Amino acid sequence: MSPNAEIICVGTELLLGEILNTNSQFLGQELARLGIPHYYQTVVGDNLVRLQQAIAIACQRSSLIIFTGGLGPTPDDLTTDAIATFFQAPLVERPEIIADIQQKFAHSPHALSANNRKQALLPQGADILPNETGSAPGLIWEPRPGLTLLIFPGVPSEMQDMWCKTVVPYLKKQGWGDAQIYSRVLRFFGIPESNLAEKVAPVFDLIDPTVAPYAIDGEARLRISTRAASEAEAAAIIAPIEQQIRQQCGVDCYGADADTLASVVGQRLLERQETIAVAESCTGGGIGQRLTAIPGSSGYFVGSLVAYANNIKVDLLGVKSKTLDEAGSVSAAVAEQMAEGVRSQFGSAWGLSTTGIAGPGGGTPEKPVGLVYVGLAGPQGPPQSWSYQINALPGRDWIRKISTSRALDVLRRQLL
Repeated sequence: MSPNAEIICVGTELLLGEILNTNSQFLGQELARLGIPHYYQTVVGDNLVRLQQAIAIACQRSSLIIFTGGLGPTPDDLTTDAIATFFQAPLVERPEIIADIQQKFAHSPHALSANNRKQALLPQGADILPNETGSAPGLIWEPRPGLTLLIFPGVPSEMQDMWCKTVVPYLKKQGWGDAQIYSRVLRFFGIPESNLAEKVAPVFDLIDPTVAPYAIDGEARLRISTRAASEAEAAAIIAPIEQQIRQQCGVDCYGADADTLASVVGQRLLERQETIAVAESCTGGGIGQRLTAIPGSSGYFVGSLVAYANNIKVDLLGVKSKTLDEAGSVSAAVAEQMAEGVRSQFGSAWGLSTTGIAGPGGGTPEKPVGLVYVGLAGPQGPPQSWSYQINALPGRDWIRKISTSRALDVLRRQLL
């Protein structure tokens, strides 16, 4: 069996969606960072039979199995029992674990219960995986040649600390992680994932590096990955494919990795030594929030005005009452006047605006929920506007989120 890892997260609360499974995300990222192949993840409830079934499947296809959860003191914490029973190993009480638990409870207002002694039971032959903050230790065990088990408590902070301090050095010593998986994520806005995939289709056949598309928060992304001994080696493999994709996609590709629409817009404004002011209706301050989340945004962001009521649009932004009466507040003309008004009032080079119907009510056949206008006024030429309709099914928050992204992208493209 080729070396590969698998993650099993234990807990009925995960299946019910009561707790977000951040452990699998962290472990997936860490395995990639170490260059350890990782093909499967399983979530299983607090059930002894189903947990053993998951173990049986994992043992057939993986040589490193990582468990999180089910190490607590209560009857439904079954992970250690399930593993010991599956491999027919007796559970042995470890006095050093008892001493550690007693020390941690010494300054606690809660008394050490008999149930906590359960946490000191480990399969015979297993090594302790120290837990400096919680009561439940983990364990490292090789129950048979070619198979390694890593068992963590489910508390994310405890698991992450144990992983970084103990497990990473252990894995490297065992020869895991001799090369790492490096990735470069290209970010796109204004092009659907399906259209992007069609445009760059040949790159999906590559073996090294690999290219994979995905979508998140209304953006399309392409992840270019390779397994290499160093970052420099990986960069040499990834760079030609990145250049090819960027040439094919042009301005639809707005950045890579940690770039955001707001950070890219901010950088471009700094380069041009220009400023931006924002007038928002349906987005309720979302554009301003995203722009000011970027360190150094005071170098280009002047201010913003949330103008929901029509009289605010008239009195503070200079929108004409006649325009509101004839075209309505959700219209191209109002978006343009809002953009020019905030530009004039704040003395900025650019004015950006949004007005629309975020729902769930307020829509009409002529102006349905999800209809949004973006207005932009700049240092040259009259104000312009762009209209679009966002699928209302995901709801109000989705419409507002995508509207802020669309507005930032309109500005980005104009700055280019």
